[in-house]
Amino acid sequence: MVIHSLLRKAKQGLNDILPGEDKHSHTHEGYQCRESECAEFSENRHCSFAPRSRGNAKWYVDGATYFWAISMAIEEARESIYILDWWLSPELYLRRPPAQNEKYRLDRLLKAAAERGVRVYVLVYKEVEAALTLNSAHTKNHLQGLHPNIKVFRYPDHHPAKNVVSGLQDLHTSLVSLDLKNFNLAKASQSAVEGLYGTADDVVLFWAHHEKLCLVDGRVAFMGGLDMCFGRYDTNSHPIADAHPGNLDNIIFPGQDFNNARVYDFEEVNKWENNKRKWKQHLPFSWLILTILVDRTKASRMGWADVAISLSGPIVDSLATHFCERWNYIFDKKYSGRTNLKVHRLTAPGVQKHSDYGAHALMDQGEELLGGVQSKITSKLGKFWGGGGEEAGVSQVQAPPHPPVCNANEHGIANIQLARSVSKWSLGVRTEHSIANAYIDAITNAKHFVYIENQFFITATSNKQRPVRNKIGKAIVDRVLRAHINNEDFQIIIMMPAVPAFAGDLKSEGALGTRAIMEFQYNSINRGGSSIIETLRREGVHDPYRYINWYNLRNYDRINRSQIMTRAERESGVSYEAAHRDFEDRYNSSNSGGNNSYYRRYQATATSLTDQSWDTVSPCYMESGLSILGVPWTGSPEDELDAFVSEQLYIHTKVLIADDQLVICGSANLNDRSQLGDHDSEIAVIIEDPTPIRTYMNGRPYTASQFATSLRRFLYRKHLGLVPHQHPDRPDINWTPVTHDAVNHYDWDSPSDRLVADPLSPDFINLWRGTARRNTEIFSRAFHPVPNDKVRTWEDYDNFFSKHFVIPGEPAEQAEEGYKNGKVDYGHVVRENFPGGVGELKMWLSGIRGNLVEMPLNFLIDVPDIAEDGLALNSLTDELYT
Repeated sequence: MVIHSLLRKAKQGLNDILPGEDKHSHTHEGYQCRESECAEFSENRHCSFAPRSRGNAKWYVDGATYFWAISMAIEEARESIYILDWWLSPELYLRRPPAQNEKYRLDRLLKAAAERGVRVYVLVYKEVEAALTLNSAHTKNHLQGLHPNIKVFRYPDHHPAKNVVSGLQDLHTSLVSLDLKNFNLAKASQSAVEGLYGTADDVVLFWAHHEKLCLVDGRVAFMGGLDMCFGRYDTNSHPIADAHPGNLDNIIFPGQDFNNARVYDFEEVNKWENNKRKWKQHLPFSWLILTILVDRTKASRMGWADVAISLSGPIVDSLATHFCERWNYIFDKKYSGRTNLKVHRLTAPGVQKHSDYGAHALMDQGEELLGGVQSKITSKLGKFWGGGGEEAGVSQVQAPPHPPVCNANEHGIANIQLARSVSKWSLGVRTEHSIANAYIDAITNAKHFVYIENQFFITATSNKQRPVRNKIGKAIVDRVLRAHINNEDFQIIIMMPAVPAFAGDLKSEGALGTRAIMEFQYNSINRGGSSIIETLRREGVHDPYRYINWYNLRNYDRINRSQIMTRAERESGVSYEAAHRDFEDRYNSSNSGGNNSYYRRYQATATSLTDQSWDTVSPCYMESGLSILGVPWTGSPEDELDAFVSEQLYIHTKVLIADDQLVICGSANLNDRSQLGDHDSEIAVIIEDPTPIRTYMNGRPYTASQFATSLRRFLYRKHLGLVPHQHPDRPDINWTPVTHDAVNHYDWDSPSDRLVADPLSPDFINLWRGTARRNTEIFSRAFHPVPNDKVRTWEDYDNFFSKHFVIPGEPAEQAEEGYKNGKVDYGHVVRENFPGGVGELKMWLSGIRGNLVEMPLNFLIDVPDIAEDGLALNSLTDELYT
């Protein structure tokens, strides 16, 4: 799965974590790259290989809208499709529910395109099979078997290292002792790990190709945080229940798409309908993996929060150039000199990458085009604000009475630049870390606020935090210090997952890697001696939380295990499970159809019955949703109480927004792996939309950017439950590619929009922090999730969490004993906290709005070393986990 994979890709040797001179990674004081490594592209901003360009941009929050837009573009493709992914699942449905969208499975769309004459080129990361379950071989074989026009490259090839023989026994020992989900990288020897990953050109191939990109006909690009793979599809109300006893055709997350990696990770993804796990022997090391049924009638899925974009215009050429460089580099490495090949090199767009598209003319033309428009708008805004502009101070003002966006005809093409993280191992070039440069520049130059939503947060404030080397943390400290010295109102909000990897029981030995990441993150935030909070306090900022705060996301749902299931089973003579398996066989196999007698018998009976119980209650915490107190349930109160479940809402986004002016969006996490350039390969774009928005900042009139402002406000509203429940089969213009509708629809000046319009106003800050606090308290009482601020020691952990839950993977006898002692399944309600039963529970849950919760910064804070717990992380894995 994603996180475990990201942890298992790494770098050449241990030089970077040994004492000595700091390697070039944009980590030195001053942040300005002056070293020879940047000389090749020094004329381009952020030392990117790509100069600043232009284009139109459209955002997508969560997978439903993004995948729908991609399906439209693929359906319209006439010439070429380029795809980059860390993991690609050919059987992914891009539209839901599957029962209504059989033709919109990715493999079927690509096959139809190829049959039209479209040339399809796919690049995926080639994983270490013993460590990851991506099965890129299945991706390649399945797609290339569809049509000769589809070509797939996997990279890198993990040829055995010279020390593989000596490390083999250590590797075998590590594998047979591993946790059910994790290759225990932290306990393996360096020689075993290097032997497992192999080498090329004397580089150990630890790191991964992590980009996500889809280019269609060279005219529209899709990119961001979302791979086209299992587990990524979601609507922005994030239902985590998906049992539909009244109508199986309403299933949204079929097969392995119904996944909760905190319970069990993906396995046998080439059999994607196979959500039942088995004992399986893996050669050559003869190690066993126990895989168990993920039962949607008893367990929840894990929601997936993400952001992606589509782009059109000249910026697409930069992305096409990058793709062609990647493709040709692999071609030259693997196929150069061979004859009778069915693959070939690609020709990049006719663009000179070392100059501003040779295109000062293009830029001048764009400026001339926009200049007249902007001068008109500026004039209008000056009249609107009485000529004061941004500096005109108004202490108490109301939001504009009309939508603050300019005329659609005055929409300007955005300034957009491609940045990336690449190096010799990934692209055969000198190290480029222009994404890190862009992040540091955006933070350093922010005037009012920075919003960061990212899967990880591992960074350093100084060289004392080795092995962590990226200095985004120092940029944050310096900017907050400047605000403190100047007595500025300045805010940084950072959103990240509560658990950065997928361990259910954080105390288990198999969660050592997860704890290692968590320790690096907490040492970046508020402990360890050199963290952001500790550094700020040493510098005289007595209340750093005035300026910077961290948050997570969490949600709840209710599994429909009502009486309708029992009735349908009894009257049809078919169990729900048998009918569901038949459904999976119908919609998830390569050829739909077949007998499906169990499915048909159950379905005919179930759809003739009246099922008043909702299949998901996720609308209840969204805007205009019915209170959970009024949602019907057909069954006993005890069964309803047991049907409530909760899970972290996993943040996979990689977005930075500054001042409602600038957006950085791409595949890069906030850690060394993504930022240093010589680790994972990544791409991102910096977007500055010139379309002005009339708004307020800290109570003063302010001119913002349409793209950045609408995206930031929508994200804030979603987290606060201020957008409506999203249905997967009700698309609007926000579900289309940028080539169809260049601007996102956004309800400017609506009541909910006004609540988040000014990110520095006291009313907004109180709303944001108050919602997070209330949601945190309710979830804590109902579900006892960890991490939690009530858990400061491992003894606290046992009392708060372990004694209440049966953990997935426990031996049957241990689990049975737990049930006898009153334990409940992981993720369910702690019954003893609700003596008033389900009615009392629902009274509490009715107070939840959105998904926003506080990040528990005091979790295990009294434990000296939460990662090791008596076990020693080796020096190699220290670096890999950052």
